[in-house]
Amino acid sequence: MTSDQTPAPRRLEHPWSVPLRVEEVPPTGSHIDLSADERTRQAIATTAGLRTLPRLEAAFDVERSGADGLRVNGRVAATVGQTCVVTLEPIESEIIESFDLVFKPAPAPIAGENLEVSVGAQEVEPLIDGTIDLGAIATEFLFLGIDPYPRKPGAVFEPPPSGEPAGGAFAALAALKKKPPN
Repeated sequence: MTSDQTPAPRRLEHPWSVPLRVEEVPPTGSHIDLSADERTRQAIATTAGLRTLPRLEAAFDVERSGADGLRVNGRVAATVGQTCVVTLEPIESEIIESFDLVFKPAPAPIAGENLEVSVGAQEVEPLIDGTIDLGAIATEFLFLGIDPYPRKPGAVFEPPPSGEPAGGAFAALAALKKKPPN
């Protein structure tokens, strides 16, 4: 490759990929249940910084939205193993996240055209090459449901005693400020 050539954009690879094309969805819609295998769960756990991910399941109801779009609603359910931020002991949590998404082909941008945004309307996700990725959707909503600071039930953080007199360093500075100059 020469310096004037730019590499082709790389598509982000997801640890759990289950592509679904618009044409594969019947006019009456489709229900799809997925369960991630051990290797996939390990890859997702590593990406998410989890200790373990013993269970990851997702259920999807997919229906057509207009001539070229899809509406996907469902839920992801998982058991995640983390470490308590207070006690540093292993803990497990249950996650259930629901979603309702609409996918449409991205319109080609027209020079000088302003985008119009209506408040209250459902956000539309881009449909890329007529395909959605159910595994990526499930993984994204799993990540949204993970507690970034998990605590064991009843765990309370108590700071260690500082060994400083009441008020600490800032009280000592304030006392120096109040002293009259010599």
